[in-house]
Amino acid sequence: MARERRGGGRSRRAAQAANAESTAPAYIQRKIPYFEVLDDASLSIIENNAEIILEEIGIDFTDDEETLDIFRDAGAAIDGDRIRFPRGMCRDIVQATAQREFTQHARNPKRNVQIGGDNMVLVPAYGPPFVYDLDGGRRYATIEDFNNFVKLAYMSDNLHHSGGTICEPVDLPVNKRHFDMVYAHLKYSDKPFMGSVTAPERAEDSVAMAKIVFGDEFVDQNCVMINLINANSPMAFDGTMVGSLKVYARNNQACIVTPFIVAGAMSPVSAAGVAAQSLAEGLAGMSLIQLVRPGAPMIYGNFVSSMSMQSGAPTFGTPEASQVMNIGGSLARRLGVPFRSGGGFTSSKLPDAQAGYEAANTLNATLNAGVNFALHTAGWLEGGLSMGYEKFIMDADQAGMLRVSAQGVDMSENGQALDALREVGPGQHFLGCEHTQRNFKTAFYPSTVSDNNSYEAWVEAGSPDTQTRANAQYKKMLADYQAPELDAEIDAKLIAYMEARKASFEDSNVG
Repeated sequence: MARERRGGGRSRRAAQAANAESTAPAYIQRKIPYFEVLDDASLSIIENNAEIILEEIGIDFTDDEETLDIFRDAGAAIDGDRIRFPRGMCRDIVQATAQREFTQHARNPKRNVQIGGDNMVLVPAYGPPFVYDLDGGRRYATIEDFNNFVKLAYMSDNLHHSGGTICEPVDLPVNKRHFDMVYAHLKYSDKPFMGSVTAPERAEDSVAMAKIVFGDEFVDQNCVMINLINANSPMAFDGTMVGSLKVYARNNQACIVTPFIVAGAMSPVSAAGVAAQSLAEGLAGMSLIQLVRPGAPMIYGNFVSSMSMQSGAPTFGTPEASQVMNIGGSLARRLGVPFRSGGGFTSSKLPDAQAGYEAANTLNATLNAGVNFALHTAGWLEGGLSMGYEKFIMDADQAGMLRVSAQGVDMSENGQALDALREVGPGQHFLGCEHTQRNFKTAFYPSTVSDNNSYEAWVEAGSPDTQTRANAQYKKMLADYQAPELDAEIDAKLIAYMEARKASFEDSNVG
C-alpha cells in the first residue's frame, strides 16, 4: 500500500507538471557572481603575452589578399600571408567599436536573446557527422535527423537557440545541404539560429534566406544570425572561414571568432600558454570584423580540450580545460566583448556514466566562467563526432539546472520562509503548511529524466536506466511536435529561392 500511495503521488505531480504552463525564460539572466581563477596581475600577464604573439610571431591569413590589404591599411606589417600587429593595435580596434551586449532577433520576438553582459544563451551541439540512439546505435546523420534535432531544440524550455549544423546531413550534396539546414531552422523552429560558414557563397545564401524572412532593412540593422568562425589554430585563419566572416560582418550579422584548440597539439600544454594564444587569435579575427564594419556584433570564443598524451585523442571534462575556459571568460569581460565557450562535452561513445560526469563537469564550469553563448550544450558525444538523441535530452535537463543555479538564492520575504517556521514550530513537519502549498510547484527543479522512486517502484516499472527514459522522452517529444506558424508566402519564397539556387550549379559529392 505504501508503494501505491507513493506512486500515486508521483503520478499526480507528473500530471500537474505536464499541465503547467512553461515559465522558462527566453535566455538566462544570471544573478550570481563569476568565479575567477586568476587575479588581475595574472590576467595582465596573459594579455601581455598575447600582444607578444601578435607583434613578434604574427598570425597567418591564407588565400585572402583582400584581408591582407585591410590589415595593411590599418597599420599592420605584412610578410607573405603572415601579419604582425603593432602592440595594442587589435585591442584598440576592438575596444573602439565592439558591442558589449547585443540582441539576436528570432522569428518569434518572444524568443529574442540578449548576448553578453550577465546573460547566458544555451545552444545545441554543432557539427557531428554521426548520430546515436539506443535503437539504431551509431550511424551517419541524415536531413531527417537534422530536422528532428531542430524540433527537439524548439520544444526544449532549457535551450534558447536552434543552433547551426546540429548534425551533418550526409545524405545531401555537400555544396547544397546548407539550404536545407537553414530552411529547417526557419521552418521547424522560431528560435534564433546560426548560418552556414563552409564557403562565402553559402554565407551569402544564409543572409539571403534571412532577408526573405526578416526583410532587407531589418537584417542590415539588426542581428538575426550568429555564425561560427574557427581559427585554424595554431595562429592561422584560412580563406574559407575569413571569407564567410567578411560576408556576415558586412551584413551586420554576428560572428563567433573561436580558436579551435586541442592543447598539446595545436597549442602549448599549459593553461596560461593556451589562454595567451587563444586571445591573440581571437583579437586578430575580431579586429578584422570591426575593420570590415565597425560596430558589427561579435563574440570572442574559446574551444579548448586537453589531449591524452598516450593516444593523442582529445579529452573532455578535465580541470585544465575548465581553467582555460574560466580565464577566457575573464579576458572577454576585460576586453568588453561577449564570450562563447563550454557545453556538455564528453569523449564517451554512449550516454553513460563517463558522458554524465564529463558533461556535468564542463557545464558547471560553463556557469562559473560566465559564458554568454554556450554552444554544444546538448547532444555532444564521442568528442563531437556523434549527436546523441538520448544525450540531447539528458543535457537539456542539466541545462535546466544551470538556469536555476544562475538565479541564485531567493532572499525575498517568501524565500526567507519565516512564516512557515512560525506556522509549523518545533517537532512538526512542513508538508502541509501554507508556505509549502504555495511554493511546492516551483520550489525544486523537477528533472525530466532522473528517477527518484523507491527501488520497488523502479523495478515494477521495468528497471529503466537514464538512457532508456531519455529515449522514450525524445520519441514522445517528436510525436507531440507542432510546427510554429510560418507565413505561407514567406515559406513559398524560401522554397523558390532554394530551388532556383540549387538548379544553378551541379551537385558535389554526397557524404
